[in-house]
Amino acid sequence: MINVGVKLAETLNNDWKMVLNSTMSEAYFQDLALFLDKDVNSYVVYPPIDQILAAFHRCSFEQTKVVIIGQDPYHGAGQAQGLSFSVPSSFPLPPSLRNIYKELYDDLRIIRNDGDLRSWADQGVLLLNAVLTVRSGEPNSHATRGWEEFTQQVIQILNEEKENVVFVLWGAYAQKLGKYIDPQRHFIIQAAHPSPLSANRGGFFKTKPFSKINQYLTESGQEVIDWAL
Repeated sequence: MINVGVKLAETLNNDWKMVLNSTMSEAYFQDLALFLDKDVNSYVVYPPIDQILAAFHRCSFEQTKVVIIGQDPYHGAGQAQGLSFSVPSSFPLPPSLRNIYKELYDDLRIIRNDGDLRSWADQGVLLLNAVLTVRSGEPNSHATRGWEEFTQQVIQILNEEKENVVFVLWGAYAQKLGKYIDPQRHFIIQAAHPSPLSANRGGFFKTKPFSKINQYLTESGQEVIDWAL
């Protein structure tokens, strides 16, 4: 029997470990861990345990200057990396990421064909899904189990303990978290979700989020993101 709660805590090896210690000790997170214990031992769950908190592994609390919120992980074999919107290089681009890259080109004339966004995370972009796990082939199967509360607490901690963070809220799902962010301390970018259904209705394309992020980072004395990496 895999003890997922213990395993998750063990995977945190940077400053997030102390930042999230009290959060991961709360009753709701213990209930979430018990649920995950049962699911991991009964179903195929993505991403692998050592990648569930990959967003935090790749981007330390101190380093975080941009947060891009996704929904839940990809539910196909091998796709989920623990980073919102990201897939391994060997996979074709998912539809939402394809639209993100279209907007990146329109905004900054940068062409990206590789779906692996770990290089963005390494520069201080926290690629955080609202729900961090999913059953194989069953989208949203781990929704309302506690991950949303965890993500909310992460946003609240960033809001209260840091300044001049850019929060990118694409779609209504992510925008619900906007109420936990102080726009006097941080910069919020809101637009439609990049999924084809939402993006093609309008409100995502031509919003130029990448140049806006870098402009704010420059104005607040921070190093910009090299989106081409």
